[in-house]
Amino acid sequence: MLRNKTQVLITLMIGTSMAAIDSSIVNVSLPVIQKQFNVEVDDVSLVVTSYMITFLLFIPLTAWLKNRFGYYRLYMGSIILFTIGSLLCSLSPGLPLLVASRIVQAIGGGAITPTSLGILSENYPPEERGSAIGWWGIGNVMGPALGPTLGGVLTQYLGWESIFYVNVPIGFIAIILNSRYLGFLRKQPVVDSPLDVKGYLLFASSILALQCTLTTAGSRYGFTSWQFAGGIILTLVFFWLFIRSSKRKNALLDLSVFRNVGFNRAFIIVAIRSLALFGGMFFLPFLLQGLLGYTEIQSALLLLPNALVMLVTRPLAGKLADKGMIRNISLVGICLLSASFFLFARIDAGAAIWFIVLAMVIRGLGLSFLIAPVSTAMLNAVDKSQTATATSLNSLMLQLGGSVGIAISGSIHSYIYDHYTAKEYPQALAEHFALQDGFIFTAVLILAALIPAMKLPQKIYRDLPDKEALG
Repeated sequence: MLRNKTQVLITLMIGTSMAAIDSSIVNVSLPVIQKQFNVEVDDVSLVVTSYMITFLLFIPLTAWLKNRFGYYRLYMGSIILFTIGSLLCSLSPGLPLLVASRIVQAIGGGAITPTSLGILSENYPPEERGSAIGWWGIGNVMGPALGPTLGGVLTQYLGWESIFYVNVPIGFIAIILNSRYLGFLRKQPVVDSPLDVKGYLLFASSILALQCTLTTAGSRYGFTSWQFAGGIILTLVFFWLFIRSSKRKNALLDLSVFRNVGFNRAFIIVAIRSLALFGGMFFLPFLLQGLLGYTEIQSALLLLPNALVMLVTRPLAGKLADKGMIRNISLVGICLLSASFFLFARIDAGAAIWFIVLAMVIRGLGLSFLIAPVSTAMLNAVDKSQTATATSLNSLMLQLGGSVGIAISGSIHSYIYDHYTAKEYPQALAEHFALQDGFIFTAVLILAALIPAMKLPQKIYRDLPDKEALG
């Protein structure tokens, strides 16, 4: 059996938390960075988009890198690269170097989450896997929740550079813990398999085509334009060619996991959750800082109850999943998440703080009761040889779904806003109503996840030999 389980879990949580926080901590600092470097908004947005696109493009390589170098070298290398990238970001004298440093960060960050989840899945027995994922997921989910608050405080009192150099000491601690508690992974056999260059290029082309279509053609020409339609067709062609190439030996991703019905159900839930949550939550700060009039730090503090509830309830959800309540807990989580967005849609000028906090608490409960059980069901559905692919696809869908969700929500928001302004509503009120209607759309979309969730297994399977933990 695996020794030092607690130390291994803490080690993986620290690395994952560092990468997760960085996914949202920079957003609050963008106006400050823009003023200091004297650049346009479109230019400073590269600080976010360069990280996001690189992150997406690197995730599919983790399965091959795991086979080629093993979990230990891959995870250690990812932490080191992320730490170096963070240091370079904090020392950047201008925007070009900052963007380049963010790319270095993303190369390391793109492998941290799927690799750490893969280590947990392959080294914890099925009857303990849900609890382990529950604890591990605290950092992975709380990072984005705490990021805006932490970023606002650090930027206001220590400057924007502090949001990056704070990662350096944490990175050193993670490196030390890795060498001490993950050393058993060095014994893992490696396979000198060739990289599927053709498959990777086709995958990268489909991702880049989709991103450009959503962020450029969609926003500039509209979703009914020939430019947008052409971009979607090009994306589908690249993706179809990628799927065809994946049937070969040593393909970039083992897409045979999609022959597993249990994996597909969990994957669909992850996709819907990502589309809805990233899109809906992207506009929450605009609601709080718009007609409601809260400051940046005040609105960031209002997000804290969501993170604190997850801190308390996430491990509980994992334990309940281990005890054979995967399906029921997932259904409850979906309903709570949907309810929280219905409550967000009821937040109006003069709304009591307790009402906003209640919506945040319900959202935190919903996330806790959904993420750990669904992740457990997904990983229990695949063979050990498919774990690296499953974790990579999970992380990929989280990022890609979030990006697509933000683009779709932005378009819906613009359409609703134009509808209200056409009726001669004041701009501030039209914006507020558009945000509220957007939350209702998100709440309904999340409910669609109930369909695959009803088919999730209630219990884990302990009798399959390929589900045994590594010694």
